[in-house]
Amino acid sequence: MRYSVRDFLPLIVIFTLIILFTLTRQIVTGSWKMLPAMNDFMAGFFIVFGAFKVFNVRGFVQAYKIYDLLAQKSIAYAYAYPFIELGLGFAYLFRLYPLATNLITFVVMLIGSIGVALELMKGKEIVCACLGVVFKIPMTYVTLLEDVLMAGMSFGMLMYLLV
Repeated sequence: MRYSVRDFLPLIVIFTLIILFTLTRQIVTGSWKMLPAMNDFMAGFFIVFGAFKVFNVRGFVQAYKIYDLLAQKSIAYAYAYPFIELGLGFAYLFRLYPLATNLITFVVMLIGSIGVALELMKGKEIVCACLGVVFKIPMTYVTLLEDVLMAGMSFGMLMYLLV
């Protein structure tokens, strides 16, 4: 199926707002360093994306368990996932437990990436649960890019913290 920019408009608007939030935090704090910017971006990402999932948790779970490897094995994990994202968002925002926060993010997003990649290889057309079920965004390589981006950023921050 062919997709247009219109199919991804909610995602584009949300990413733009998260980038603006990140830039605003950098201006307010006077910090133009990569690590604080990545923390702020990830805070905005997880808080916004987690909040959209909470609006209709049951609907999110039904959509999410189609493609997430852990959610397929544990419905409790699927229900907990929006709150895990919110927790990670606030941990990034307030710079809480950076080693644990980045490790959890890396593992969760890596597992999510694998599930998305497997579904994309099947060629099925399914709705992405990334913004819950508030918007009907198709699962495409954009979804995979989101997960890989977050896993990569958390891995980079882990390496920074450990070296």
